[in-house]
Amino acid sequence: MSLPFTAAMAQVGPDADVVITSRVRIARNLSGFPFTNRASAAVRQEVLRVARMAVDRANAPETVGDPGALQWMDMLRVPVRDRLLLAERHLVSRAFADGDAPRALALSRDERSSVMVNEEDHLRIQSLAPGSAVADAFATAFEIESALGAHATYSFHPRWGFLTACPTNVGCGIRLSAMLHLPGLKSTGEIERVKRAAEELHLAVRGYYGEGSDSIGDFYQVSNQLTLGASEERLKAEFMGTILPRIIGYEREARAVALAKTRSAVEDRVFRARAILEGARLLSADEATKLLGRVRFGVACELLRIPLSTLHRLLLQVQPAHLSMIDPRAAEGDEAEREVRATTVRDGLAQASVT
Repeated sequence: MSLPFTAAMAQVGPDADVVITSRVRIARNLSGFPFTNRASAAVRQEVLRVARMAVDRANAPETVGDPGALQWMDMLRVPVRDRLLLAERHLVSRAFADGDAPRALALSRDERSSVMVNEEDHLRIQSLAPGSAVADAFATAFEIESALGAHATYSFHPRWGFLTACPTNVGCGIRLSAMLHLPGLKSTGEIERVKRAAEELHLAVRGYYGEGSDSIGDFYQVSNQLTLGASEERLKAEFMGTILPRIIGYEREARAVALAKTRSAVEDRVFRARAILEGARLLSADEATKLLGRVRFGVACELLRIPLSTLHRLLLQVQPAHLSMIDPRAAEGDEAEREVRATTVRDGLAQASVT
């Protein structure tokens, strides 16, 4: 795979000081087939056939160079490194990348939209947008859902709505989420209160790679948990109009409090992180992510002048699959990987003319 950095994870959008990306994911299943976890290999192959036909018809007539056109990828034929690359860009789940059952991915050329086929549901339609541009991700995801639905029949119950493998997705089957950077709330000790408040609002707060992952570098994913009984428009309105602005406001207030009360400690953490990144010769992925998160905190607090786009790019480049694509030596062993990572970060920061 190439590394064009047109992917949403590497871009800068609205409210970028807090929100890295927004994501809309839609769960759909094909009528007449058992859910993926109950389907045989033969049934999964038939699901792939139907989904491939729907994708091909949705693409036709395809405009050459159209960034929205979906490219079909048989995941069993995709090299392991490229599967990990997709997961690092948050275009597929880790379980989907690591699996060995028949499955496929339909990926847009601009790498902002994808359809996982035979993940937990037959179709997981996803669109990413930089920053808090939830409306853009929402519109694109449902455009794809409608285009595929014109050539395939979705499982739907007149009372319950769209049927999904997980009961929490039954109904409209939509999950809205945002990747957030919350170092202010973490530094003031308010992050646990935010997590408890999120649970009361039926929100899930997860780590950098979603469900089952830990927060690294103070990056968190926040998403709605329930869809039954709620319309797509209502969920979008709540997420865009209430949930996201409230968390953004909390984080900005926490940053101001941290600077007012413990400015020296904040500055020490930020400048120490920058110094380590500029001088380190060996870095693990977690350490690099943590330190880049602290530097990003400094940029958000206007203590450092580094383009956020540079930091977003580096946050991707320090991940193992991206790193091995930049320099094949990274695959030679742990020390070689850590050396290449440190060099990549030093070079990236130097090119950004850190002041």
